[in-house]
Formats: sequence, structure tokens, C-alpha cells
Amino acid sequence: MRPFDELSRDELYDILKARNAVFIVEQDCPYQDIDDIDRRSLHIMTYEDKMVAYLRLYERDDGSVQIGRLLTTVRGKGYGRTILREGIDAAINMMGARRIVAEAQDYVKGLYESEGFRACSDVFLEDGIPHIVMIKDV
Repeated sequence: MRPFDELSRDELYDILKARNAVFIVEQDCPYQDIDDIDRRSLHIMTYEDKMVAYLRLYERDDGSVQIGRLLTTVRGKGYGRTILREGIDAAINMMGARRIVAEAQDYVKGLYESEGFRACSDVFLEDGIPHIVMIKDV
């Protein structure tokens, strides 16, 4: 778990490689993944020989904390739930979150609901992929 300016070159490379593999190649979705939000985010990574899960946290203009770019490179092992829980814990304990927001892909809505999030939008398309806004009040 590191802010951007404390990431090693290898960690940054692993993050960008995983995000590219999952969000751009696997989901066949060309979009601008690298953005200035990374510079003000807390990056959370899980390694098991290689990076197996990742997410970033950042403070939104309204003071809530956003969970974004949650991914796993290995499926069916519970890494998504584990990294989400780590993100929630860091948002609360390191960033003082009173509200946590996620624009989750619709197919993982149940994962977020199982961790106390509630849907607060209709499904919408972002880069051609169905998403839904999820909120957890702390």
C-alpha cells in the first residue's frame, strides 16, 4: 500500500501492466487508463509471485473516497474480495472516509453489496461497459 510518489519503478510497472491487461486487452476497451488521478491516489497491491490484485483510492472533490481500478489477475481465489476489504479499511483508517464511492462494473455489483455498498444509480455505460455507482456510508 503506497502513495504514488513512494511506488518503486517495478511496482508502477506491475500496476500499469495489470491494468492494461485487464481493462484494455481482456475487456477489449481502448481508453486512456493512465491519468493524473494516479498521482494523488493510494495504490494497494497484492502479490503472490506476481501482482494478483490491485485498486486505487483517492479523495473526491466532495470529500468522499473513491475506489477505482479494482482488478484481479487470478480469478476464483478470493483476491477481489480481499483487496476490496483492504481498500475499505485503508479508506476509513488512513484517509478518514465517511463515505466510500465506487463506479463498479455491473457484473461485480454483488461483491460490493456483500461488503456494505448500496447501488445509487441506474446502470450506465462507461467506455461501452455497464457500470453502476455504489456507495458505502461509514
